[in-house]
Amino acid sequence: MATTKLTGKELRGLGYPEGKVIGIALKVMEAHYKGKSKKLKLELLQRVIENPAFHVKNELLAPIAKSLIIKTEHNDVHDLNTHRLDYNIYGADGIEPGAINQMEIAMKLPITRKGALMPDAHQGYGLPIGGVLAVENAVIPYGVGVDIGCRMCMTLYDLPAVFDYHKVHDFRKMLEDNTRFGNASFRRPKDHEVLERKEFGEINVLKALKDRAYAQIGTSGGGNHFVEFGVGEILDKNNEFRLPVGKYLSVLSHSGSRGLGANIARHYTRLAMDMCKLPSQAKNLAWLDLDTEEGQEYWLAMNLAGDYASACHHQIHERIAATLGEKPLAMVENHHNFAWKEQDENGKELIVHRKGATPAGEGVLGIIPGSMASPGFIVRGKGDHNAVNSASHGAGRVMSRTRAKQSLSRDEVRKHLKKAGVSVIGSDLDEAPQVYKDIHRVMQNQTDLVDVVGTFTPKVVRMCGERRFAEMD
Repeated sequence: MATTKLTGKELRGLGYPEGKVIGIALKVMEAHYKGKSKKLKLELLQRVIENPAFHVKNELLAPIAKSLIIKTEHNDVHDLNTHRLDYNIYGADGIEPGAINQMEIAMKLPITRKGALMPDAHQGYGLPIGGVLAVENAVIPYGVGVDIGCRMCMTLYDLPAVFDYHKVHDFRKMLEDNTRFGNASFRRPKDHEVLERKEFGEINVLKALKDRAYAQIGTSGGGNHFVEFGVGEILDKNNEFRLPVGKYLSVLSHSGSRGLGANIARHYTRLAMDMCKLPSQAKNLAWLDLDTEEGQEYWLAMNLAGDYASACHHQIHERIAATLGEKPLAMVENHHNFAWKEQDENGKELIVHRKGATPAGEGVLGIIPGSMASPGFIVRGKGDHNAVNSASHGAGRVMSRTRAKQSLSRDEVRKHLKKAGVSVIGSDLDEAPQVYKDIHRVMQNQTDLVDVVGTFTPKVVRMCGERRFAEMD
Protein backbone atom coordinates (compact mmCIF):
# COMPACT_ATOMS: atom_id res chain seq x y z
CA MET A 1 0.00 0.00 0.00
CA ALA A 2 1.43 3.36 -1.03
CA THR A 3 2.15 5.80 1.78
CA THR A 4 0.14 9.02 1.96
CA LYS A 5 2.57 10.70 4.36
CA LEU A 6 4.34 13.79 3.03
CA THR A 7 8.01 14.67 3.45
CA GLY A 8 9.82 17.96 3.81
CA LYS A 9 11.54 17.30 0.51
CA GLU A 10 8.18 17.19 -1.27
CA LEU A 11 7.15 20.49 0.31
CA ARG A 12 10.41 22.12 -0.68
CA GLY A 13 9.66 20.91 -4.20
CA LEU A 14 6.47 23.00 -4.09
CA GLY A 15 8.53 26.04 -3.12
CA TYR A 16 8.05 25.94 0.66
CA PRO A 17 11.00 27.69 2.34
CA GLU A 18 13.34 26.00 4.80
CA GLY A 19 12.30 26.45 8.39
CA LYS A 20 9.37 26.21 10.76
CA VAL A 21 6.69 26.49 8.07
CA ILE A 22 7.49 23.00 6.72
CA GLY A 23 7.02 21.44 10.16
CA ILE A 24 3.72 23.27 10.60
CA ALA A 25 2.47 22.15 7.19
CA LEU A 26 3.36 18.52 7.86
CA LYS A 27 1.58 18.64 11.23
CA VAL A 28 -1.57 20.15 9.72
CA MET A 29 -1.69 17.53 6.96
CA GLU A 30 -1.19 14.69 9.45
CA ALA A 31 -3.76 16.05 11.93
CA HIS A 32 -6.57 17.03 9.56
CA TYR A 33 -5.99 15.15 6.30
CA LYS A 34 -4.76 11.78 7.55
CA GLY A 35 -5.85 9.02 5.17
CA LYS A 36 -6.35 11.42 2.29
CA SER A 37 -4.31 10.87 -0.86
CA LYS A 38 -0.89 12.41 -1.21
CA LYS A 39 -2.08 14.04 -4.44
CA LEU A 40 -4.87 15.88 -2.61
CA LYS A 41 -2.53 17.06 0.13
CA LEU A 42 0.01 18.39 -2.34
CA GLU A 43 -2.70 20.20 -4.30
CA LEU A 44 -3.95 21.90 -1.13
CA LEU A 45 -0.42 22.93 -0.13
CA GLN A 46 0.22 24.24 -3.64
CA ARG A 47 -2.82 26.48 -3.41
CA VAL A 48 -1.75 27.80 0.00
CA ILE A 49 1.75 28.74 -1.10
CA GLU A 50 0.50 30.39 -4.28
CA ASN A 51 -1.86 32.66 -2.31
CA PRO A 52 -1.32 32.42 1.47
CA ALA A 53 -3.37 35.58 2.22
CA PHE A 54 -6.47 33.92 0.70
CA HIS A 55 -6.22 31.03 3.20
CA VAL A 56 -5.56 32.88 6.48
CA LYS A 57 -9.21 32.51 7.52
CA ASN A 58 -9.46 28.85 6.56
CA GLU A 59 -10.03 26.93 9.82
CA LEU A 60 -7.61 24.11 8.90
CA LEU A 61 -5.05 25.75 6.62
CA ALA A 62 -4.62 29.09 8.43
CA PRO A 63 -1.54 28.02 10.47
CA ILE A 64 0.33 27.23 7.25
CA ALA A 65 -0.79 30.43 5.51
CA LYS A 66 0.16 32.63 8.49
CA SER A 67 3.58 30.98 8.75
CA LEU A 68 4.23 31.65 5.08
CA ILE A 69 3.31 35.32 5.46
CA ILE A 70 5.48 35.73 8.57
CA LYS A 71 8.35 33.96 6.81
CA THR A 72 8.12 36.36 3.86
CA GLU A 73 7.94 39.46 6.02
CA HIS A 74 10.82 38.62 8.36
CA ASN A 75 12.99 36.46 6.11
CA ASP A 76 13.84 34.38 9.23
CA VAL A 77 16.40 36.91 10.49
CA HIS A 78 16.60 37.04 14.27
CA ASP A 79 17.81 40.00 16.30
CA LEU A 80 19.38 39.54 19.69
CA ASN A 81 17.51 40.82 22.73
CA THR A 82 18.71 44.22 23.93
CA HIS A 83 19.33 42.94 27.46
CA ARG A 84 20.71 39.54 28.34
CA LEU A 85 19.12 37.26 30.91
CA ASP A 86 20.88 36.88 34.25
CA TYR A 87 23.02 33.78 34.75
CA ASN A 88 25.41 32.42 37.36
CA ILE A 89 29.18 32.21 36.87
CA TYR A 90 31.08 29.72 39.03
CA GLY A 91 34.74 30.59 39.63
CA ALA A 92 34.54 33.85 37.69
CA ASP A 93 38.06 34.93 38.69
CA GLY A 94 39.53 32.00 36.78
CA ILE A 95 37.54 32.42 33.56
CA GLU A 96 38.94 34.33 30.59
CA PRO A 97 37.01 37.38 29.25
CA GLY A 98 36.45 35.71 25.86
CA ALA A 99 34.39 32.91 27.42
CA ILE A 100 32.30 35.36 29.44
CA ASN A 101 31.68 37.48 26.33
CA GLN A 102 30.44 34.40 24.43
CA MET A 103 28.07 33.57 27.29
CA GLU A 104 26.79 37.16 27.37
CA ILE A 105 25.83 36.86 23.70
CA ALA A 106 24.19 33.46 24.19
CA MET A 107 22.03 34.88 26.98
CA LYS A 108 20.60 37.43 24.51
CA LEU A 109 19.20 34.85 22.08
CA PRO A 110 15.40 35.17 21.77
CA ILE A 111 15.03 31.44 22.50
CA THR A 112 17.20 31.49 25.67
CA ARG A 113 15.50 30.91 29.01
CA LYS A 114 18.35 30.02 31.44
CA GLY A 115 22.11 29.63 31.51
CA ALA A 116 25.21 29.12 33.64
CA LEU A 117 28.98 29.13 33.23
CA MET A 118 31.01 26.39 34.89
CA PRO A 119 34.37 26.95 36.66
CA ASP A 120 36.36 25.12 33.95
CA ALA A 121 35.03 27.44 31.23
CA HIS A 122 37.17 28.76 28.40
CA GLN A 123 36.51 30.26 24.97
CA GLY A 124 35.15 28.04 22.22
CA TYR A 125 32.99 28.53 19.11
CA GLY A 126 29.56 29.99 19.71
CA LEU A 127 28.82 28.69 23.19
CA PRO A 128 31.94 28.67 25.40
CA ILE A 129 33.39 25.38 26.61
CA GLY A 130 31.84 25.03 30.05
CA GLY A 131 28.69 26.87 28.99
CA VAL A 132 25.20 25.64 29.85
CA LEU A 133 22.29 27.07 27.86
CA ALA A 134 18.61 26.19 28.25
CA VAL A 135 16.38 27.23 25.35
CA GLU A 136 12.79 26.70 24.31
CA ASN A 137 11.81 24.23 21.57
CA ALA A 138 15.07 24.50 19.60
CA VAL A 139 18.51 22.93 19.39
CA ILE A 140 21.79 24.68 18.58
CA PRO A 141 24.23 22.33 16.80
CA TYR A 142 27.26 24.42 17.83
CA GLY A 143 25.81 24.64 21.33
CA VAL A 144 26.21 20.87 21.43
CA GLY A 145 29.62 20.95 19.76
CA VAL A 146 31.55 18.95 17.20
CA ASP A 147 32.38 15.93 19.36
CA ILE A 148 28.78 14.98 20.10
CA GLY A 149 28.24 12.96 23.27
CA CYS A 150 31.88 13.06 24.36
CA ARG A 151 32.09 11.32 27.70
CA MET A 152 33.96 9.88 30.65
CA CYS A 153 33.70 6.23 31.61
CA MET A 154 35.32 4.57 34.62
CA THR A 155 35.47 0.97 35.82
CA LEU A 156 36.70 -0.23 39.22
CA TYR A 157 38.16 -3.70 39.83
CA ASP A 158 38.66 -5.99 42.82
CA LEU A 159 42.41 -5.80 42.27
CA PRO A 160 45.15 -4.03 44.24
CA ALA A 161 46.07 -0.58 42.91
CA VAL A 162 49.78 -1.38 42.69
CA PHE A 163 51.99 0.45 40.17
CA ASP A 164 55.51 -0.84 40.67
CA TYR A 165 57.99 -1.23 37.80
CA HIS A 166 56.62 -4.57 36.55
CA LYS A 167 52.97 -3.60 36.87
CA VAL A 168 53.52 -0.34 34.98
CA HIS A 169 55.12 -2.31 32.15
CA ASP A 170 52.14 -4.71 32.06
CA PHE A 171 49.59 -1.90 32.09
CA ARG A 172 51.37 -0.06 29.29
CA LYS A 173 51.22 -3.19 27.14
CA MET A 174 47.51 -3.65 27.89
CA LEU A 175 46.81 -0.11 26.72
CA GLU A 176 48.92 -0.51 23.60
CA ASP A 177 47.16 -3.80 22.71
CA ASN A 178 43.59 -2.80 23.54
CA THR A 179 43.24 0.86 22.56
CA ARG A 180 43.46 2.79 19.29
CA PHE A 181 43.59 6.56 18.82
CA GLY A 182 43.15 9.09 16.03
CA ASN A 183 43.11 7.48 12.60
CA ALA A 184 44.19 4.07 13.89
CA SER A 185 41.59 1.30 14.10
CA PHE A 186 41.35 -2.37 14.99
CA ARG A 187 41.90 -4.84 12.16
CA ARG A 188 38.69 -6.59 13.20
CA PRO A 189 36.28 -4.14 14.87
CA LYS A 190 33.72 -5.63 17.24
CA ASP A 191 30.11 -5.40 16.14
CA HIS A 192 27.53 -3.55 18.23
CA GLU A 193 23.76 -3.13 18.15
CA VAL A 194 24.10 0.65 17.76
CA LEU A 195 25.34 0.04 14.21
CA GLU A 196 21.99 -1.55 13.34
CA ARG A 197 19.95 1.51 14.29
CA LYS A 198 17.30 2.51 11.76
CA GLU A 199 18.57 6.11 11.65
CA PHE A 200 21.48 4.97 9.49
CA GLY A 201 18.98 4.05 6.78
CA GLU A 202 16.45 6.83 7.26
CA ILE A 203 18.55 10.01 7.56
CA ASN A 204 20.46 10.93 4.41
CA VAL A 205 23.57 12.36 6.08
CA LEU A 206 23.98 9.17 8.13
CA LYS A 207 23.80 6.74 5.22
CA ALA A 208 27.33 7.51 4.08
CA LEU A 209 28.72 7.42 7.64
CA LYS A 210 27.82 3.88 8.70
CA ASP A 211 30.94 2.18 7.28
CA ARG A 212 33.19 4.72 8.95
CA ALA A 213 31.32 4.31 12.23
CA TYR A 214 31.90 0.55 12.05
CA ALA A 215 35.61 0.99 11.32
CA GLN A 216 36.10 3.38 14.27
CA ILE A 217 33.96 1.71 16.91
CA GLY A 218 35.84 0.93 20.10
CA THR A 219 38.51 3.58 19.37
CA SER A 220 39.36 7.01 20.81
CA GLY A 221 39.92 10.38 19.20
CA GLY A 222 42.93 12.69 19.33
CA GLY A 223 43.44 15.88 21.30
CA ASN A 224 42.66 15.49 25.00
CA HIS A 225 41.15 12.02 24.72
CA PHE A 226 42.74 9.24 26.74
CA VAL A 227 42.53 5.80 28.33
CA GLU A 228 44.39 5.35 31.59
CA PHE A 229 45.00 3.00 34.50
CA GLY A 230 44.99 4.54 37.93
CA VAL A 231 44.01 4.40 41.56
CA GLY A 232 40.30 4.74 42.20
CA GLU A 233 39.52 5.57 45.80
CA ILE A 234 36.03 5.42 47.29
CA LEU A 235 35.69 8.01 50.06
CA ASP A 236 31.94 8.02 50.76
CA LYS A 237 30.86 4.96 52.77
CA ASN A 238 27.28 5.49 51.51
CA ASN A 239 28.31 5.26 47.84
CA GLU A 240 25.88 3.99 45.22
CA PHE A 241 28.29 1.20 44.20
CA ARG A 242 27.95 -0.40 47.65
CA LEU A 243 31.73 -0.73 47.77
CA PRO A 244 33.82 -0.50 50.94
CA VAL A 245 35.79 2.68 51.40
CA GLY A 246 39.27 2.11 49.98
CA LYS A 247 41.47 1.94 46.90
CA TYR A 248 40.78 -0.06 43.71
CA LEU A 249 42.57 -0.62 40.43
CA SER A 250 40.59 1.50 37.97
CA VAL A 251 40.40 2.37 34.28
CA LEU A 252 39.23 5.77 33.05
CA SER A 253 38.50 6.71 29.42
CA HIS A 254 37.61 9.99 27.72
CA SER A 255 36.46 10.17 24.10
CA GLY A 256 33.46 10.93 21.92
CA SER A 257 31.57 10.03 18.76
CA ARG A 258 34.56 10.11 16.40
CA GLY A 259 33.97 10.87 12.68
CA LEU A 260 30.26 10.12 13.00
CA GLY A 261 29.62 12.99 15.43
CA ALA A 262 31.95 15.41 13.66
CA ASN A 263 30.18 14.99 10.31
CA ILE A 264 26.73 15.28 11.90
CA ALA A 265 27.83 18.50 13.59
CA ARG A 266 29.23 20.00 10.38
CA HIS A 267 26.17 19.17 8.29
CA TYR A 268 23.55 20.49 10.69
CA THR A 269 25.56 23.54 11.74
CA ARG A 270 25.68 24.65 8.10
CA LEU A 271 21.96 23.94 7.77
CA ALA A 272 21.16 25.92 10.91
CA MET A 273 23.21 28.88 9.68
CA ASP A 274 21.33 28.83 6.37
CA MET A 275 17.92 28.65 8.03
CA CYS A 276 18.49 30.90 11.04
CA LYS A 277 20.23 34.19 10.30
CA LEU A 278 21.79 35.93 13.30
CA PRO A 279 24.06 38.97 13.78
CA SER A 280 27.68 38.14 12.99
CA GLN A 281 28.77 37.93 16.64
CA ALA A 282 26.13 35.26 17.27
CA LYS A 283 26.16 33.35 13.96
CA ASN A 284 27.61 30.18 15.52
CA LEU A 285 24.56 30.00 17.79
CA ALA A 286 22.15 29.43 14.89
CA TRP A 287 19.43 27.00 15.89
CA LEU A 288 17.05 24.48 14.40
CA ASP A 289 13.46 24.69 15.54
CA LEU A 290 12.27 21.34 16.89
CA ASP A 291 8.99 21.81 15.03
CA THR A 292 10.89 21.44 11.74
CA GLU A 293 11.91 18.28 9.96
CA GLU A 294 15.54 19.43 10.09
CA GLY A 295 15.37 19.96 13.84
CA GLN A 296 13.90 16.52 14.40
CA GLU A 297 16.51 14.95 12.12
CA TYR A 298 19.35 16.56 14.06
CA TRP A 299 17.83 15.45 17.36
CA LEU A 300 17.74 11.82 16.19
CA ALA A 301 21.26 12.02 14.72
CA MET A 302 22.63 13.65 17.89
CA ASN A 303 21.18 10.92 20.09
CA LEU A 304 22.56 8.24 17.78
CA ALA A 305 26.02 9.82 18.01
CA GLY A 306 25.76 9.89 21.80
CA ASP A 307 24.82 6.21 21.95
CA TYR A 308 27.67 5.41 19.55
CA ALA A 309 30.16 7.24 21.79
CA SER A 310 28.93 5.19 24.75
CA ALA A 311 29.34 1.97 22.74
CA CYS A 312 32.95 2.93 21.96
CA HIS A 313 33.73 3.31 25.66
CA HIS A 314 32.03 0.07 26.61
CA GLN A 315 34.08 -1.83 24.05
CA ILE A 316 37.30 -0.25 25.35
CA HIS A 317 36.47 -1.34 28.89
CA GLU A 318 35.34 -4.80 27.74
CA ARG A 319 38.68 -5.39 26.02
CA ILE A 320 40.66 -4.30 29.06
CA ALA A 321 38.47 -6.31 31.46
CA ALA A 322 39.02 -9.42 29.34
CA THR A 323 42.80 -8.85 29.42
CA LEU A 324 42.72 -8.36 33.19
CA GLY A 325 40.60 -11.49 33.51
CA GLU A 326 38.19 -9.64 35.81
CA LYS A 327 34.67 -8.27 35.75
CA PRO A 328 34.34 -4.67 36.94
CA LEU A 329 32.91 -4.11 40.39
CA ALA A 330 31.27 -0.92 39.16
CA MET A 331 31.05 1.46 36.22
CA VAL A 332 30.24 5.16 36.18
CA GLU A 333 29.71 7.15 32.99
CA ASN A 334 28.66 10.69 32.15
CA HIS A 335 28.71 12.82 29.02
CA HIS A 336 28.92 16.41 27.80
CA ASN A 337 28.59 18.08 24.36
CA PHE A 338 24.95 17.17 24.22
CA ALA A 339 21.41 18.55 24.53
CA TRP A 340 18.81 17.13 26.90
CA LYS A 341 15.05 17.63 27.23
CA GLU A 342 14.61 18.61 30.87
CA GLN A 343 11.98 20.31 33.01
CA ASP A 344 12.80 23.46 34.94
CA GLU A 345 11.69 24.02 38.53
CA ASN A 346 8.26 25.15 37.25
CA GLY A 347 7.73 22.03 35.15
CA LYS A 348 8.38 23.69 31.79
CA GLU A 349 10.32 21.64 29.23
CA LEU A 350 13.56 23.22 28.06
CA ILE A 351 16.36 22.02 25.79
CA VAL A 352 19.52 22.13 27.92
CA HIS A 353 22.81 22.36 26.02
CA ARG A 354 25.91 21.39 27.98
CA LYS A 355 28.99 22.15 25.92
CA GLY A 356 31.89 20.95 28.01
CA ALA A 357 29.64 20.68 31.07
CA THR A 358 28.03 17.62 32.63
CA PRO A 359 24.63 16.83 34.17
CA ALA A 360 24.55 17.24 37.95
CA GLY A 361 20.91 16.70 38.75
CA GLU A 362 20.11 15.49 42.24
CA GLY A 363 21.73 12.08 42.75
CA VAL A 364 23.29 11.94 39.27
CA LEU A 365 26.78 10.37 39.30
CA GLY A 366 29.65 11.57 37.15
CA ILE A 367 33.40 11.93 36.81
CA ILE A 368 35.30 15.23 36.66
CA PRO A 369 38.91 14.60 35.56
CA GLY A 370 41.88 16.81 36.38
CA SER A 371 44.96 16.31 34.23
CA MET A 372 47.30 13.38 33.60
CA ALA A 373 49.23 14.42 36.73
CA SER A 374 46.36 15.44 39.01
CA PRO A 375 43.35 13.60 40.42
CA GLY A 376 39.86 13.40 39.03
CA PHE A 377 36.71 13.18 41.13
CA ILE A 378 33.75 10.82 41.23
CA VAL A 379 30.84 13.12 42.06
CA ARG A 380 27.14 13.08 42.92
CA GLY A 381 25.02 15.95 41.66
CA LYS A 382 23.05 18.17 44.06
CA GLY A 383 20.49 19.38 41.51
CA ASP A 384 21.18 23.12 41.79
CA HIS A 385 18.71 24.98 39.56
CA ASN A 386 20.93 28.07 39.59
CA ALA A 387 23.52 26.02 37.69
CA VAL A 388 20.83 24.43 35.47
CA ASN A 389 21.61 21.10 37.21
CA SER A 390 25.15 21.11 35.82
CA ALA A 391 28.81 20.92 36.82
CA SER A 392 32.19 21.21 35.10
CA HIS A 393 33.42 18.48 32.76
CA GLY A 394 37.03 18.76 33.84
CA ALA A 395 39.67 21.21 34.99
CA GLY A 396 39.54 23.41 31.87
CA ARG A 397 42.44 24.84 29.91
CA VAL A 398 44.47 27.89 30.87
CA MET A 399 46.79 27.63 27.89
CA SER A 400 46.02 27.18 24.20
CA ARG A 401 47.64 24.34 22.26
CA THR A 402 49.76 26.80 20.28
CA ARG A 403 50.95 28.62 23.37
CA ALA A 404 51.75 25.32 25.11
CA LYS A 405 54.01 24.21 22.26
CA GLN A 406 55.71 27.60 22.22
CA SER A 407 56.27 28.03 25.94
CA LEU A 408 56.76 24.58 27.48
CA SER A 409 59.85 22.39 27.21
CA ARG A 410 59.89 18.61 27.12
CA ASP A 411 62.39 18.44 29.96
CA GLU A 412 60.20 20.40 32.37
CA VAL A 413 57.15 18.31 31.45
CA ARG A 414 59.06 15.05 31.93
CA LYS A 415 60.22 16.21 35.37
CA HIS A 416 56.65 17.15 36.28
CA LEU A 417 55.35 13.71 35.26
CA LYS A 418 58.17 11.86 36.97
CA LYS A 419 57.46 13.69 40.20
CA ALA A 420 53.79 12.68 39.90
CA GLY A 421 54.77 9.06 39.19
CA VAL A 422 52.92 8.96 35.86
CA SER A 423 53.90 6.95 32.78
CA VAL A 424 52.62 8.38 29.49
CA ILE A 425 52.28 6.88 26.02
CA GLY A 426 51.56 9.07 23.01
CA SER A 427 51.10 12.68 24.08
CA ASP A 428 52.66 16.05 23.34
CA LEU A 429 53.19 19.45 24.91
CA ASP A 430 49.66 20.65 24.15
CA GLU A 431 48.29 18.13 26.67
CA ALA A 432 50.93 18.68 29.37
CA PRO A 433 49.54 18.98 32.94
CA GLN A 434 50.56 22.64 33.01
CA VAL A 435 47.98 23.61 30.36
CA TYR A 436 45.09 22.87 32.74
CA LYS A 437 43.56 24.77 35.64
CA ASP A 438 44.11 23.61 39.21
CA ILE A 439 41.44 20.93 39.59
CA HIS A 440 41.26 21.46 43.36
CA ARG A 441 40.36 25.10 42.85
CA VAL A 442 37.79 24.15 40.21
CA MET A 443 36.20 21.72 42.66
CA GLN A 444 36.15 24.36 45.41
CA ASN A 445 34.18 26.60 43.06
CA GLN A 446 31.41 24.04 42.64
CA THR A 447 30.82 22.70 46.14
CA ASP A 448 27.19 23.86 45.78
CA LEU A 449 26.81 21.72 42.67
CA VAL A 450 28.30 18.30 43.54
CA ASP A 451 29.39 16.11 46.43
CA VAL A 452 32.60 14.09 46.15
CA VAL A 453 32.12 10.31 46.29
CA GLY A 454 35.69 9.33 45.42
CA THR A 455 38.82 10.16 43.44
CA PHE A 456 40.83 8.79 40.54
CA THR A 457 44.61 9.29 40.34
CA PRO A 458 46.17 8.56 36.91
CA LYS A 459 49.24 6.33 36.79
CA VAL A 460 49.58 4.93 33.24
CA VAL A 461 48.15 7.17 30.51
CA ARG A 462 47.70 6.60 26.79
CA MET A 463 46.75 9.37 24.34
CA CYS A 464 46.97 9.98 20.60
CA GLY A 465 50.43 10.31 19.05
CA GLU A 466 53.82 8.67 19.28
CA ARG A 467 55.76 11.12 21.44
CA ARG A 468 56.55 10.04 24.99
CA PHE A 469 57.07 12.42 27.89
CA ALA A 470 58.35 9.82 30.30
CA GLU A 471 59.76 6.33 30.00
CA MET A 472 59.10 4.60 33.31
CA ASP A 473 60.37 1.24 32.09
